[in-house]
Order: sequence, then structure tokens, then C-alpha cells
Amino acid sequence: SVIVLLLLWLYMTLLIVTEDYQSVVLGQRVVLSCVVFNYSGIVQWTKDGLALGIGEDLRAWPRYRVLRLVDVGQYNLEISAAELSDDSLYECQATEAALRSRRAKLTVLIPPDEPVIEGAPEILLTAGVPYNMSCVSRGAKPASVIEWQKDGLPIEGAVSTTEVLPDRKRVTTRSYLPISPVDTDTGKNFTCVATNLAVPMGKRATITLNVHHPPVVTLSIEPRSVLAGERVTFTCQATANPPVMGYKWAKGGVVIQGARESVFVTKADHSFFTEPVSCQVFNAVGSTNVSILVDVHFGPILVVEPKPVTVDLDSDVTLNCKWAGNPPLTLTWTKKGSSMVLSNNNQLYLKSVSQADAGQYVCKAIVPRIGVGETEVTLTVNGPPIISSEAVQYAVRGERGEVKCYIASTPPPDKIVSYIKITCIYIHRSRSFNAVAFSNVLVCEVNGSLP
Repeated sequence: SVIVLLLLWLYMTLLIVTEDYQSVVLGQRVVLSCVVFNYSGIVQWTKDGLALGIGEDLRAWPRYRVLRLVDVGQYNLEISAAELSDDSLYECQATEAALRSRRAKLTVLIPPDEPVIEGAPEILLTAGVPYNMSCVSRGAKPASVIEWQKDGLPIEGAVSTTEVLPDRKRVTTRSYLPISPVDTDTGKNFTCVATNLAVPMGKRATITLNVHHPPVVTLSIEPRSVLAGERVTFTCQATANPPVMGYKWAKGGVVIQGARESVFVTKADHSFFTEPVSCQVFNAVGSTNVSILVDVHFGPILVVEPKPVTVDLDSDVTLNCKWAGNPPLTLTWTKKGSSMVLSNNNQLYLKSVSQADAGQYVCKAIVPRIGVGETEVTLTVNGPPIISSEAVQYAVRGERGEVKCYIASTPPPDKIVSYIKITCIYIHRSRSFNAVAFSNVLVCEVNGSLP
């Protein structure tokens, strides 16, 4: 029983204290702690189960040394200039007491190599063409985390992949950042920041963008509003990368010959109000075309001339007339000789026309403070002839007499017959005579009988 109590006392008083986990950055010094209480025998360290040796200086391991303070039971293992091979499991053993510590895991942290951005230091891109920016961080332990910045500000959207190296400890990380460059990205800096536990502040690589793009064009006119016939100046301002190579001007889609500079001066007429002036700018990447209309003030110009219309009686009629003018014009329809406004639109609609509606109609346009224009159109209404004549007509005795009648007919009559009836009254012995003439033949009709 005494022996049992002695062994129990030894077990209770012998104790090895170590740390379960430690990490060290590649190349730096690390100390693994081991404290053995109530023990004065041999203490040794093992690495992955292999004994490192006895004593302070471990000749087989020149970077390893045991730091002993026997008075306090301390047997720490010092590793200088840590290498990847030091990444192992370690034990502190009191061999004479057959005691060993818990396994201590030493992790060697390896900072990544300097990150590399493909195409650095400057990459040439084309505006609007998508591009995957690539950054590689090699040989890190643990794997690097890669983040992107644009001019110092974080940017999202990157995708990363990892590859374990043959030593099965280090990892290479690749990050891809999809971008769609625009012309304003020229000179912008994109930075790849690779971090892990060995370099919490990270390592950086930067690339500068040089974005080629077609010209960015601004077209202006001076003055903004002109009267027809006045001079106007067009200015075509352009920025481009690479630089501008040339200019081309057109009006209404037709090239203006001889206009090859950034400024075009001309006199504006009414066509500039509806036919835009365009400036096309070229560089090695492409071209950009912008156009502008001129606010030209001009008097009425007849765009659609009304055509004479012939319709049948009781038909519906539409007369068309279109004017252009600037500022906006006022349009009126009237019947010639009347001041009554029939319409203010481009069309005049007449319903169930009669022969009284036939005649001239006036389409009139007024551009305030500029001018007035008008045009006429004839409406003809088909119907039966209308014959009119003075009820009493006179002739001079002894001279040739003429009887007039007026015929209005649409369409024109197929045949006109003159019918003249003359009644001659001659009183003789109570007998009277009537004379009737047809087509210049005088026929006398006798009422009663001659003696």
C-alpha cells in the first residue's frame, strides 16, 4: 500500500504544461513552452514522433535549441528562422517518468509572393468591350484572400480560385474581376490586395487603365435662334483616345463638301429647321456622329398645295392644305369673298355639299411677327344646269336684237338649244297672229283664220 501511495503521489506531482497551438511567420523565431513540475530527470522533445535529441544544443537540428531553467522546470524549445519543414506536431517528454505532453501544433505562416496583375503596369482596353482583370497570389499559407480597389475604393464582383502546390501546404490564389471599361476609365488605377495571417496588411499590385474609345462629341450652335438668311456657327468639340483624326459635316444626311474642320459656318434657311446638321468625328477606334437642328424663324412655306376637287351633289368633301413656319403658325380656311373662318386645321371638311358650296376656298397661314401666306383651291359641285336670264330685255328698233341667257352647269352641258318664242299681235278685222321662231326660223302661229 505504501508503494501505491508513492506512485499516486508521483503522478499527482509530476505535470508537463505545454501550449496546444502556436503559429510563426516564415523566417521568424518561435518558442514552444514546456514546464515539468517536480521532476529533475531527462527531458526531450519529439517532432512528428521523432526524438530531436538530449541536451540544450541539438546538433542534428542546428536551428533548434532547448532553453532550460531547471529550477523552475522549464524546458522550452526554441526554433530560429522558421521554415516550412517546421510545420509539425511537437511533444515534450519526461522520459524517466514516462510522461509526455499533449501534442503541440506549430503552424508556419507563409506570406504570399508579391501579387501579379496580368498586363501590368498599364493595360490597353477598348471602351465597351468586357474584360476579366486577373491577379495571382502565389505560395501563401494559408491561402491568400484577394480584394480589389479602384482608385483606393473597394470594388465588388471578383471571383477567386485556389490551387494547392505540390508540398500540399502552400496555396496559389487567382482572382478575376470582370469590368466593362468606359472612356472615363483612362488613367484609373486598379489595385489587387492579397492578405493572409502572415501579412494582415496585405501585399499590393496596381495596374493603370488606358482605355481606347471612339470620340465623345458635343455639338453646339451659335446663336441658338436665327432668322432665315442669318449666319450660324456650328462647333464640334470632341475628346478621343487615340486622338481625333478628322471631321465630316452633313445636312439632312447629305455630306457638305469642303467642311473638314471642327467649326462650320453657314447661312441658315428654313430647311435647317427640319434637316439636322451632323458632325462625324473619327479616330483609330471608330467614329461618332451627333446632329442638331437650328431654331430658324421663317415665314409660311406651302408644304402641301391644295388640289382642285370635283364632287357630285350631296357628297362629303375634304380639302387639304399644309403650311410650315416658325414660330408655330395659325391656319384658317375661308370661302373667297367671305370672312367666316371654316376651319383652323390642315383639312377643311364639308358635308353634303350643294351647288352653293362650289367656288374658291382660301387657305391662309400667319406666322406671328414674321409673315403671311395664302393659297386658293377650287371646289366644283356636279349638278343640273342652272339657267338665268333677264325677264325683260331691250333692242333698238331697226337694229339687230339680242336675247341673252346664262347657263351654269357642271359638268358642261352636252347640248345647248336656243328657243325663242315671239308673240306678234296684229289686229285686223278681229284676227290676231302669233309668231314662233326656233333656231333663227320665225314661225307664226295664227289664232283664228284670215279673210
